[in-house]
Amino acid sequence: MPETLQSRSIYIGIGLAVLATIIWSGNFIIARGIIHRIPPFSLAFYRWLTASIIILPLAIKKFNGEKIIVLKNWKYLFWVALTGITLFNTLVYIAGHYSSAINLALIGTTSSPVFAILLAAVFLKEKIKALRILGMIVCISGIVVLLSEGSFERLIHFHFSTGDWWILGAALSFAIYNTLVRKKPASITPVNFLFVVFSLGTILLFPFYIWEGFHTDPVVWDVDMILIVLYLGIGASVICYLFWNAAIARLGSARTALFGNLIPVFSTLEAVLILHEEITVIHIISGLLVVAGLVIANLQKSNSGLTQVAGQP
Repeated sequence: MPETLQSRSIYIGIGLAVLATIIWSGNFIIARGIIHRIPPFSLAFYRWLTASIIILPLAIKKFNGEKIIVLKNWKYLFWVALTGITLFNTLVYIAGHYSSAINLALIGTTSSPVFAILLAAVFLKEKIKALRILGMIVCISGIVVLLSEGSFERLIHFHFSTGDWWILGAALSFAIYNTLVRKKPASITPVNFLFVVFSLGTILLFPFYIWEGFHTDPVVWDVDMILIVLYLGIGASVICYLFWNAAIARLGSARTALFGNLIPVFSTLEAVLILHEEITVIHIISGLLVVAGLVIANLQKSNSGLTQVAGQP
């Protein structure tokens, strides 16, 4: 490829990766911003139902040609859908009832890679290199600074809040999902894989959605609520996947994965501008430590990353 075209391709890849992280970061703003308008299971159900419907025309031919393979791998796909679709974002939306959007983004998007590295070492027998260990330590330090609010006294008497537990559960769920994704059968195409996972995750959410409907007030639908669901279902679920994969094609999975570190940065800015949350020095220090740790952990990352199939929040 001529150097000019190659440079252009790289810039396009960077732009697509940044756009994807901007859209994904809005998920945490919504998780916090509409806690009084729609309950968590309903929000998750409508999001993934929308995503399944939107991706159906793109995947239907592939699905028809791969039905036998899909059925053969139904147990594997069940666990992928359960952890990545049914549980992950639902737990984020539950955590939004207890924690600020800034905390959701910082804890959720930064603890998940740490869990993923540990799970890969245990279940995939991957060796943890020195830089990854150092990166994890720096990441954890950033999270500890945030949770303790920079107070040694608070650290000594520290206990996880309700919101912290929910978002850590979400991060663990997404880490399991990412570990499972690395075992995706090569014979299942990426677009069909997402369609099956989106659809199965929606089906698994349905009983909880019905249960929730009997225990909460009905959702009041208006233009804003419809736009929010479309944003999550089309933007954060389908468009981001397409953008992210296009970026990987131009930059490689390892380099693209680093752009995921921008999600807590954009989420923090959006939380301040949209939700009028207060950003403190502790948030800044914590964010810098976390981003530095993730960069360090990825310095020697191979180009065979898991991001070729799955996305972020």
